[in-house]
Amino acid sequence: MTEQTTATTRPQTSGVGYAVAGVLVVLALGAVTRYLEAQVPQWADGTAFERVAKSIEFPVYAIALGLLGNFVLSRLALRDALSRGFRTEFFIKTGLVLLGASINLKVLVTAAGPAIVQALLLISIVFGFTWWLGGVLRLEDKLRALLASAVSICGVSAAIAAAGAVQAKREQLAYAASLVIAFALPSIFLLPWLADVFNLSDAVAGAWIGGNIDTTAAVAAAGAIAGEDALQIATIVKTTQNALIGVVAIALTAYFALKVERRSAAEARPSLGQFWERFPKFVLGFIAASIVGTLYLAWGGDKSAISTLNDLRTWFLIFAFVAIGLEFSLKGLREAGWRPIALFASATVVNIVAALGLAVVLFGNFQVG
Repeated sequence: MTEQTTATTRPQTSGVGYAVAGVLVVLALGAVTRYLEAQVPQWADGTAFERVAKSIEFPVYAIALGLLGNFVLSRLALRDALSRGFRTEFFIKTGLVLLGASINLKVLVTAAGPAIVQALLLISIVFGFTWWLGGVLRLEDKLRALLASAVSICGVSAAIAAAGAVQAKREQLAYAASLVIAFALPSIFLLPWLADVFNLSDAVAGAWIGGNIDTTAAVAAAGAIAGEDALQIATIVKTTQNALIGVVAIALTAYFALKVERRSAAEARPSLGQFWERFPKFVLGFIAASIVGTLYLAWGGDKSAISTLNDLRTWFLIFAFVAIGLEFSLKGLREAGWRPIALFASATVVNIVAALGLAVVLFGNFQVG
């Protein structure tokens, strides 16, 4: 009896140990990510790589280190055992809830009238086009939902929210995140240069940058290159789009539950309980955090508290991107082939054109300050 009990408890103890070791791997690589984010720009200062080094965001380092760790652990035959401690979903959801605290809803009411119109129209146009073309290219519905959300709203964060809503595979999320980063980096330099070539006003340039570039950090980098006034408008436009993550997640949850995953019209509609079961609960935390953060600042709260939450959010997202790299599998990429790249590239072109047109119409006479 004693031998049997010992035999059954050893795997559980070993499992806990591997889980703890997996978490420690994520934390260690996350710390290295933060170190590189802070030090690489200093190392490149005064060199030809200075501007590039300053524009590289933490997801690049985090995913790269995660992929490197993935390779090493796979070679050592440890990745599968440690994977139970990578906790990708926990890190992602916690980071997105904390993201909500930095989105001040007051901005949308007092200073973002044109930005709201632009965000709604641009998301509708780009999401609709990407979803349609993804169908033409016969991409799996969950993958095209991730890509459509990423390119039309705010990159990786939107893809993460969409992944929770449609219950996408981790490989699909990793693919979407990789495409976002690959297309966002050159946009940091391309869009400010084109804004200068087209002789756009600061307001139009900022609205174009904020509406087109997929990640908030890349928007900040491009806006800074374009100028302080352009940066202000770019931030407002991107913040407005960020605030719509929850709305899109709710819509995707409903669409996939009521249509995509219903095999026939005769099949019973899912109950409210079933809908609630698959709904990404962290979206409610995201919205609640945004409301609390807005009220806190409106009532005279210390902005340093929000800054602390933003820093904590960054840590959780770093851990999430590291874990994505650690869990990444080439199998999903091989199955997807060239079509997701073609889809994302086409959607990016549509996004550039549509965002420029809307920026000119909505912000052409807008005065900054």
